Amino acid sequence: MQYRKFNAEEREISLLGFGIMRLPRLENGKADEEQSIRMIRHAIDQGVNYIDTAYSYHDGDSERILGKALKDGYREKTMIADKLPTWLIKKEEDIQPIIEEQFKRLDVDFIDFYLVHNIIPEVWEMIQETNMFDHLQKLKNEGRIGHIGFSFHGNYDLFTEAIDAYPWEFCQIQLNYLDTEIQAGLKGLEYARERGIDVIIMEPLKGGRLSDKVPPDIQEIWDRAKAEGVVSADRSPAEWAFKWVASQPGVSLILSGMSTFGQLDENIEIFSKEDVDQMTQDELAVCEEAAKKYNSMIKYQCTACRYCMPCPQELDIHIVIRHLNNWYAFDKNPSSKLEYTEWLDKHGSDCVHCHACEAKCPQRLPISDIMTDAEEQFGF
Repeated sequence: MQYRKFNAEEREISLLGFGIMRLPRLENGKADEEQSIRMIRHAIDQGVNYIDTAYSYHDGDSERILGKALKDGYREKTMIADKLPTWLIKKEEDIQPIIEEQFKRLDVDFIDFYLVHNIIPEVWEMIQETNMFDHLQKLKNEGRIGHIGFSFHGNYDLFTEAIDAYPWEFCQIQLNYLDTEIQAGLKGLEYARERGIDVIIMEPLKGGRLSDKVPPDIQEIWDRAKAEGVVSADRSPAEWAFKWVASQPGVSLILSGMSTFGQLDENIEIFSKEDVDQMTQDELAVCEEAAKKYNSMIKYQCTACRYCMPCPQELDIHIVIRHLNNWYAFDKNPSSKLEYTEWLDKHGSDCVHCHACEAKCPQRLPISDIMTDAEEQFGF
Protein backbone atom coordinates (compact mmCIF):
# COMPACT_ATOMS: atom_id res chain seq x y z
CA MET A 1 0.00 0.00 0.00
CA GLN A 2 1.30 3.44 -0.93
CA TYR A 3 1.46 5.99 1.91
CA ARG A 4 1.90 9.75 2.08
CA LYS A 5 2.63 12.25 4.81
CA PHE A 6 0.11 15.00 5.49
CA ASN A 7 1.47 18.43 6.36
CA ALA A 8 -0.41 18.49 9.65
CA GLU A 9 -0.20 14.81 10.62
CA GLU A 10 2.81 12.93 11.96
CA ARG A 11 1.61 9.49 10.89
CA GLU A 12 1.79 8.28 7.33
CA ILE A 13 -1.63 7.89 5.71
CA SER A 14 -2.57 5.41 3.01
CA LEU A 15 -2.98 7.00 -0.41
CA LEU A 16 -6.21 5.01 -0.74
CA GLY A 17 -8.95 6.00 1.68
CA PHE A 18 -12.15 4.02 2.20
CA GLY A 19 -15.23 6.21 1.76
CA ILE A 20 -18.09 4.31 3.39
CA MET A 21 -20.97 6.05 1.65
CA ARG A 22 -21.78 3.10 -0.65
CA LEU A 23 -21.75 0.14 1.71
CA PRO A 24 -23.28 -3.16 0.57
CA ARG A 25 -27.05 -3.18 0.99
CA LEU A 26 -29.68 -5.68 2.02
CA GLU A 27 -32.81 -6.27 -0.05
CA ASN A 28 -34.68 -3.71 2.06
CA GLY A 29 -32.15 -1.04 1.10
CA LYS A 30 -30.48 -0.84 4.50
CA ALA A 31 -26.73 -1.26 4.83
CA ASP A 32 -25.60 -4.86 5.28
CA GLU A 33 -23.97 -4.44 8.69
CA GLU A 34 -22.18 -7.79 8.87
CA GLN A 35 -20.75 -7.55 5.36
CA SER A 36 -19.81 -3.88 5.86
CA ILE A 37 -17.88 -4.59 9.04
CA ARG A 38 -16.01 -7.40 7.30
CA MET A 39 -15.11 -5.08 4.42
CA ILE A 40 -13.92 -2.26 6.68
CA ARG A 41 -11.75 -4.59 8.73
CA HIS A 42 -10.39 -6.28 5.61
CA ALA A 43 -9.39 -2.88 4.22
CA ILE A 44 -7.59 -2.00 7.46
CA ASP A 45 -5.87 -5.40 7.53
CA GLN A 46 -4.57 -4.66 4.02
CA GLY A 47 -3.10 -1.31 5.04
CA VAL A 48 -5.90 1.21 4.47
CA ASN A 49 -5.78 3.49 7.51
CA TYR A 50 -8.15 6.35 6.58
CA ILE A 51 -11.90 5.71 6.78
CA ASP A 52 -14.31 8.46 5.72
CA THR A 53 -17.93 8.70 6.83
CA ALA A 54 -20.59 11.39 7.30
CA TYR A 55 -23.69 12.11 9.34
CA SER A 56 -26.04 11.45 6.43
CA TYR A 57 -24.46 8.35 4.83
CA HIS A 58 -26.90 5.44 4.95
CA ASP A 59 -29.18 7.52 7.20
CA GLY A 60 -26.61 7.47 9.96
CA ASP A 61 -25.89 3.75 9.70
CA SER A 62 -22.48 4.48 8.18
CA GLU A 63 -21.24 6.12 11.39
CA ARG A 64 -22.80 3.46 13.59
CA ILE A 65 -21.39 0.57 11.52
CA LEU A 66 -17.95 2.16 11.45
CA GLY A 67 -18.04 2.43 15.22
CA LYS A 68 -18.72 -1.30 15.49
CA ALA A 69 -16.07 -2.17 12.91
CA LEU A 70 -13.41 -0.32 14.90
CA LYS A 71 -13.85 -2.47 18.01
CA ASP A 72 -11.41 -5.28 18.87
CA GLY A 73 -8.30 -3.15 18.34
CA TYR A 74 -9.15 -1.73 14.91
CA ARG A 75 -9.61 1.84 16.18
CA GLU A 76 -5.91 2.03 17.01
CA LYS A 77 -4.99 1.01 13.45
CA THR A 78 -6.89 3.69 11.56
CA MET A 79 -7.93 7.33 11.33
CA ILE A 80 -11.56 8.45 11.20
CA ALA A 81 -12.87 11.30 9.04
CA ASP A 82 -16.38 12.58 9.72
CA LYS A 83 -18.38 15.61 8.59
CA LEU A 84 -20.74 18.19 10.05
CA PRO A 85 -23.98 18.27 8.00
CA THR A 86 -24.24 21.97 7.10
CA TRP A 87 -27.79 21.64 5.73
CA LEU A 88 -29.09 20.76 9.21
CA ILE A 89 -27.58 23.84 10.84
CA LYS A 90 -30.09 26.69 11.05
CA LYS A 91 -28.59 28.47 14.05
CA GLU A 92 -25.41 28.28 16.09
CA GLU A 93 -27.08 26.25 18.84
CA ASP A 94 -27.68 23.39 16.38
CA ILE A 95 -24.00 22.60 15.95
CA GLN A 96 -22.95 20.96 19.21
CA PRO A 97 -25.88 18.51 19.60
CA ILE A 98 -25.23 17.10 16.12
CA ILE A 99 -21.52 16.67 16.82
CA GLU A 100 -22.29 14.92 20.11
CA GLU A 101 -24.65 12.58 18.26
CA GLN A 102 -21.84 11.69 15.87
CA PHE A 103 -19.47 10.85 18.71
CA LYS A 104 -22.21 8.64 20.18
CA ARG A 105 -22.87 6.85 16.88
CA LEU A 106 -19.17 6.23 16.34
CA ASP A 107 -18.70 5.33 20.01
CA VAL A 108 -15.34 7.11 20.12
CA ASP A 109 -13.96 10.05 22.08
CA PHE A 110 -11.69 11.35 19.30
CA ILE A 111 -12.18 12.00 15.55
CA ASP A 112 -8.93 12.41 13.63
CA PHE A 113 -10.23 14.49 10.68
CA TYR A 114 -13.40 16.57 10.91
CA LEU A 115 -14.90 18.41 7.94
CA VAL A 116 -17.49 21.06 7.34
CA HIS A 117 -19.59 19.11 4.86
CA ASN A 118 -20.41 20.37 1.37
CA ILE A 119 -19.48 24.04 1.10
CA ILE A 120 -21.64 25.52 -1.65
CA PRO A 121 -22.90 29.09 -2.20
CA GLU A 122 -26.19 28.42 -0.44
CA VAL A 123 -24.54 27.48 2.85
CA TRP A 124 -21.34 29.52 2.86
CA GLU A 125 -22.93 32.58 4.48
CA MET A 126 -24.58 30.39 7.12
CA ILE A 127 -21.23 28.76 7.92
CA GLN A 128 -19.79 32.16 8.69
CA GLU A 129 -22.84 33.46 10.59
CA THR A 130 -22.91 30.46 12.94
CA ASN A 131 -19.20 30.67 13.79
CA MET A 132 -18.90 27.06 12.70
CA PHE A 133 -15.13 27.10 12.39
CA ASP A 134 -14.76 28.53 15.92
CA HIS A 135 -16.82 25.63 17.28
CA LEU A 136 -14.52 23.14 15.59
CA GLN A 137 -11.41 24.95 16.79
CA LYS A 138 -12.73 24.70 20.35
CA LEU A 139 -13.20 20.93 19.90
CA LYS A 140 -9.64 20.69 18.62
CA ASN A 141 -8.30 22.66 21.57
CA GLU A 142 -10.17 20.25 23.88
CA GLY A 143 -8.50 17.28 22.18
CA ARG A 144 -11.69 15.83 20.71
CA ILE A 145 -10.83 16.30 17.01
CA GLY A 146 -7.47 16.26 15.30
CA HIS A 147 -7.60 18.29 12.08
CA ILE A 148 -10.17 20.72 10.66
CA GLY A 149 -11.12 20.76 6.99
CA PHE A 150 -14.03 21.05 4.58
CA SER A 151 -15.54 19.25 1.62
CA PHE A 152 -16.48 21.30 -1.40
CA HIS A 153 -18.95 21.33 -4.30
CA GLY A 154 -19.05 25.01 -5.31
CA ASN A 155 -17.14 26.87 -8.02
CA TYR A 156 -13.50 27.93 -8.12
CA ASP A 157 -14.10 31.49 -6.90
CA LEU A 158 -15.95 30.25 -3.82
CA PHE A 159 -13.21 27.69 -3.24
CA THR A 160 -10.51 30.33 -3.06
CA GLU A 161 -12.70 32.46 -0.79
CA ALA A 162 -13.29 29.51 1.54
CA ILE A 163 -9.63 28.50 1.55
CA ASP A 164 -8.56 32.01 2.54
CA ALA A 165 -11.28 32.53 5.17
CA TYR A 166 -9.90 30.24 7.89
CA PRO A 167 -6.71 28.34 8.74
CA TRP A 168 -7.96 25.02 7.36
CA GLU A 169 -5.57 22.07 7.52
CA PHE A 170 -7.07 20.08 4.66
CA CYS A 171 -9.90 20.09 2.13
CA GLN A 172 -11.78 17.55 0.04
CA ILE A 173 -12.64 18.18 -3.61
CA GLN A 174 -14.06 16.25 -6.55
CA LEU A 175 -11.52 15.49 -9.26
CA ASN A 176 -11.02 12.97 -12.05
CA TYR A 177 -9.65 13.08 -15.58
CA LEU A 178 -13.07 14.11 -16.88
CA ASP A 179 -13.90 16.76 -14.26
CA THR A 180 -10.79 18.93 -14.42
CA GLU A 181 -12.56 22.28 -14.72
CA ILE A 182 -15.77 21.85 -12.71
CA GLN A 183 -16.06 22.91 -9.06
CA ALA A 184 -12.57 23.54 -7.61
CA GLY A 185 -10.90 21.55 -10.40
CA LEU A 186 -7.19 21.40 -11.12
CA LYS A 187 -6.89 25.14 -10.44
CA GLY A 188 -8.28 24.61 -6.96
CA LEU A 189 -5.91 21.71 -6.32
CA GLU A 190 -2.98 23.96 -7.20
CA TYR A 191 -4.36 26.85 -5.13
CA ALA A 192 -4.56 24.65 -2.03
CA ARG A 193 -1.15 23.09 -2.69
CA GLU A 194 0.51 26.49 -2.89
CA ARG A 195 -0.92 27.31 0.55
CA GLY A 196 0.26 24.11 2.16
CA ILE A 197 -3.22 22.63 2.55
CA ASP A 198 -3.57 18.88 2.11
CA VAL A 199 -6.10 17.89 -0.56
CA ILE A 200 -8.25 14.76 -0.40
CA ILE A 201 -9.85 13.70 -3.68
CA MET A 202 -13.39 12.33 -3.90
CA GLU A 203 -15.13 10.88 -6.95
CA PRO A 204 -11.91 9.74 -8.69
CA LEU A 205 -14.10 7.29 -10.65
CA LYS A 206 -17.02 9.72 -10.92
CA GLY A 207 -19.27 7.52 -8.81
CA GLY A 208 -18.11 4.39 -10.64
CA ARG A 209 -19.03 5.76 -14.06
CA LEU A 210 -15.40 5.72 -15.25
CA SER A 211 -15.01 2.05 -14.35
CA ASP A 212 -18.45 0.39 -14.64
CA LYS A 213 -20.25 -0.30 -17.93
CA VAL A 214 -17.51 1.46 -19.90
CA PRO A 215 -18.83 2.48 -23.36
CA PRO A 216 -17.21 0.57 -26.25
CA ASP A 217 -15.66 3.73 -27.71
CA ILE A 218 -13.87 4.37 -24.42
CA GLN A 219 -12.74 0.78 -23.98
CA GLU A 220 -11.28 0.94 -27.49
CA ILE A 221 -9.04 3.80 -26.34
CA TRP A 222 -7.70 1.77 -23.41
CA ASP A 223 -7.19 -1.30 -25.61
CA ARG A 224 -5.35 0.72 -28.25
CA ALA A 225 -2.98 2.13 -25.63
CA LYS A 226 -1.92 -1.43 -24.82
CA ALA A 227 -1.70 -2.46 -28.49
CA GLU A 228 0.46 0.55 -29.37
CA GLY A 229 2.82 0.01 -26.45
CA VAL A 230 1.85 3.08 -24.43
CA VAL A 231 1.43 0.65 -21.53
CA SER A 232 3.07 -2.76 -21.33
CA ALA A 233 0.33 -4.62 -19.47
CA ASP A 234 -3.44 -4.71 -19.26
CA ARG A 235 -4.84 -1.85 -17.22
CA SER A 236 -8.42 -1.60 -16.05
CA PRO A 237 -10.42 1.61 -16.55
CA ALA A 238 -10.33 2.04 -12.76
CA GLU A 239 -6.53 1.89 -12.72
CA TRP A 240 -6.29 4.46 -15.52
CA ALA A 241 -8.52 6.81 -13.52
CA PHE A 242 -6.78 6.28 -10.17
CA LYS A 243 -3.31 6.71 -11.65
CA TRP A 244 -4.35 9.97 -13.32
CA VAL A 245 -5.51 11.41 -9.99
CA ALA A 246 -2.55 10.03 -8.01
CA SER A 247 -0.09 11.61 -10.46
CA GLN A 248 -1.45 15.13 -9.94
CA PRO A 249 0.83 17.30 -7.76
CA GLY A 250 -0.77 18.18 -4.44
CA VAL A 251 -2.97 15.12 -4.01
CA SER A 252 -2.60 13.76 -0.47
CA LEU A 253 -5.22 11.00 -0.46
CA ILE A 254 -7.81 9.47 -2.80
CA LEU A 255 -11.18 8.31 -1.50
CA SER A 256 -13.02 5.42 -3.08
CA GLY A 257 -16.59 4.50 -2.14
CA MET A 258 -16.28 0.72 -2.41
CA SER A 259 -19.35 -1.48 -2.00
CA THR A 260 -18.04 -4.99 -2.80
CA PHE A 261 -15.03 -7.06 -1.84
CA GLY A 262 -14.15 -7.23 -5.53
CA GLN A 263 -13.88 -3.46 -5.77
CA LEU A 264 -11.96 -3.30 -2.51
CA ASP A 265 -9.40 -5.92 -3.50
CA GLU A 266 -8.92 -4.42 -6.97
CA ASN A 267 -8.31 -0.97 -5.51
CA ILE A 268 -5.92 -2.28 -2.86
CA GLU A 269 -3.96 -4.05 -5.60
CA ILE A 270 -3.80 -0.85 -7.68
CA PHE A 271 -2.65 1.28 -4.76
CA SER A 272 -0.03 -1.27 -3.75
CA LYS A 273 1.88 -0.72 -7.00
CA GLU A 274 5.00 1.41 -6.68
CA ASP A 275 4.15 3.42 -9.80
CA VAL A 276 0.49 4.12 -8.97
CA ASP A 277 1.29 7.85 -8.77
CA GLN A 278 3.32 7.98 -11.98
CA MET A 279 2.12 8.62 -15.54
CA THR A 280 4.08 9.36 -18.69
CA GLN A 281 3.09 12.15 -21.04
CA ASP A 282 1.82 9.51 -23.48
CA GLU A 283 -0.38 7.99 -20.78
CA LEU A 284 -1.74 11.40 -19.81
CA ALA A 285 -2.54 11.98 -23.49
CA VAL A 286 -4.55 8.74 -23.55
CA CYS A 287 -6.61 9.97 -20.56
CA GLU A 288 -7.17 13.28 -22.33
CA GLU A 289 -8.39 11.43 -25.41
CA ALA A 290 -10.82 9.43 -23.26
CA ALA A 291 -12.09 12.64 -21.65
CA LYS A 292 -12.69 14.22 -25.07
CA LYS A 293 -14.58 11.14 -26.22
CA TYR A 294 -16.77 11.17 -23.11
CA ASN A 295 -17.47 14.88 -23.61
CA SER A 296 -18.43 14.26 -27.23
CA MET A 297 -21.14 11.91 -25.97
CA ILE A 298 -22.78 14.62 -23.88
CA LYS A 299 -26.24 15.19 -25.29
CA TYR A 300 -27.07 18.66 -23.99
CA GLN A 301 -24.30 21.26 -24.15
CA CYS A 302 -25.17 23.11 -20.95
CA THR A 303 -22.34 25.25 -19.56
CA ALA A 304 -23.93 25.60 -16.08
CA CYS A 305 -23.86 29.39 -16.47
CA ARG A 306 -27.10 29.57 -14.39
CA TYR A 307 -28.57 32.32 -16.56
CA CYS A 308 -31.74 30.22 -16.57
CA MET A 309 -32.09 30.68 -12.82
CA PRO A 310 -34.07 31.23 -10.72
CA CYS A 311 -36.74 28.80 -11.84
CA PRO A 312 -40.31 29.61 -10.70
CA GLN A 313 -40.62 25.96 -9.62
CA GLU A 314 -37.26 26.10 -7.78
CA LEU A 315 -35.70 23.58 -10.13
CA ASP A 316 -31.89 23.46 -10.26
CA ILE A 317 -32.08 23.27 -14.03
CA HIS A 318 -28.37 22.92 -14.75
CA ILE A 319 -28.03 20.11 -12.20
CA VAL A 320 -30.96 18.17 -13.69
CA ILE A 321 -29.27 18.52 -17.08
CA ARG A 322 -25.94 17.36 -15.65
CA HIS A 323 -27.51 14.17 -14.26
CA LEU A 324 -29.27 13.55 -17.57
CA ASN A 325 -26.04 14.06 -19.50
CA ASN A 326 -24.32 11.58 -17.20
CA TRP A 327 -27.13 9.12 -17.85
CA TYR A 328 -26.50 9.24 -21.59
CA ALA A 329 -22.71 9.57 -21.61
CA PHE A 330 -22.13 6.71 -19.19
CA ASP A 331 -24.41 4.19 -20.87
CA LYS A 332 -27.30 4.66 -18.43
CA ASN A 333 -25.18 3.80 -15.40
CA PRO A 334 -27.43 3.23 -12.34
CA SER A 335 -25.34 5.72 -10.33
CA SER A 336 -26.74 8.55 -12.43
CA LYS A 337 -30.32 7.61 -11.61
CA LEU A 338 -29.52 7.09 -7.93
CA GLU A 339 -27.96 10.54 -7.61
CA TYR A 340 -30.79 12.19 -9.56
CA THR A 341 -33.27 10.50 -7.23
CA GLU A 342 -31.55 11.08 -3.90
CA TRP A 343 -29.65 14.33 -4.36
CA LEU A 344 -32.33 16.53 -5.91
CA ASP A 345 -35.40 17.95 -4.20
CA LYS A 346 -37.01 18.89 -7.53
CA HIS A 347 -37.02 16.80 -10.70
CA GLY A 348 -37.93 17.03 -14.35
CA SER A 349 -41.54 16.21 -13.56
CA ASP A 350 -41.79 19.43 -11.52
CA CYS A 351 -41.31 21.56 -14.66
CA VAL A 352 -44.55 23.36 -15.69
CA HIS A 353 -43.15 24.31 -19.13
CA CYS A 354 -43.46 28.05 -18.61
CA HIS A 355 -40.42 28.48 -20.93
CA ALA A 356 -39.15 31.44 -18.88
CA CYS A 357 -35.71 29.82 -18.69
CA GLU A 358 -35.37 29.28 -22.43
CA ALA A 359 -35.43 32.99 -23.25
CA LYS A 360 -32.44 33.49 -20.93
CA CYS A 361 -30.34 30.49 -22.04
CA PRO A 362 -27.24 31.61 -24.03
CA GLN A 363 -27.03 28.12 -25.58
CA ARG A 364 -30.69 28.29 -26.71
CA LEU A 365 -31.36 24.89 -25.19
CA PRO A 366 -34.95 23.56 -25.30
CA ILE A 367 -34.98 23.32 -21.51
CA SER A 368 -38.65 22.40 -21.17
CA ASP A 369 -38.16 19.46 -23.54
CA ILE A 370 -35.01 18.46 -21.63
CA MET A 371 -36.97 18.38 -18.39
CA THR A 372 -39.50 16.11 -20.08
CA ASP A 373 -36.64 13.91 -21.24
CA ALA A 374 -35.38 13.69 -17.65
CA GLU A 375 -38.83 12.70 -16.47
CA GLU A 376 -39.07 9.98 -19.12
CA GLN A 377 -35.58 8.62 -18.48
CA PHE A 378 -35.65 8.66 -14.68
CA GLY A 379 -39.36 8.11 -14.09
CA PHE A 380 -40.20 11.48 -12.53
